Amino acid sequence: MRHITTHHAPATGLRGIGDTSWQTHGVCHGMDPEDADAVFFPLPRDHEEIAEAKELCGLCPVRRDCLNYALENDLKEGVWGGLTEAEREPWHEGLPQRLDYGRVIAFFNGRDVHLTKAERQIVVDHAYARGWRTDRLAAALQIGHKHARDLLRQAANKVFDRDNTLGVPPNPYKQNKKTKKKTAPRGNRPAVSTPGPQQLVSPLARPDSAHIPLGKAA
Repeated sequence: MRHITTHHAPATGLRGIGDTSWQTHGVCHGMDPEDADAVFFPLPRDHEEIAEAKELCGLCPVRRDCLNYALENDLKEGVWGGLTEAEREPWHEGLPQRLDYGRVIAFFNGRDVHLTKAERQIVVDHAYARGWRTDRLAAALQIGHKHARDLLRQAANKVFDRDNTLGVPPNPYKQNKKTKKKTAPRGNRPAVSTPGPQQLVSPLARPDSAHIPLGKAA
């Protein structure tokens, strides 16, 4: 169902694990490898090279994609997205807690995305709300059938606990079952009882419909 994109795929704004189409739009694209290594992989005290790299990154139209690529692939060295190793360290530490709904949408659109724990939970909750079966969730997340079943069960329990805690709106089709006082018939008119919710009969139903055998109608 899902696929891994390549550098031949057009940029859509919803990146996948193998999507490198953004690299051809980078300012550094086409640089000599040695010059690129000197500029974008400087030593911590090479302030001139760091400033030059930041200047180039400031003009780059795919700066955010470059930063995401470094974070998702755990690239700790070099300047990526205009940030040095030290500047990206908090981003690397907070990556497991990142929640980007654009990446969740990308997953549901069939892209192979690095999901964080928080994003994965959102996917499971939405899969349960959409009525996904266990085998479909297992194939999408590439996990075992039992694991997928447990995840959907946890999502169902979460919804159940939420409804018990916050309450659910009353069902407008469910009437109160309190007994009503019967009024005495007037004159010779027979008493007419108002049918309850379970006594409503469709005008198209036949009295002997219970005796009609199953199958095609005559």
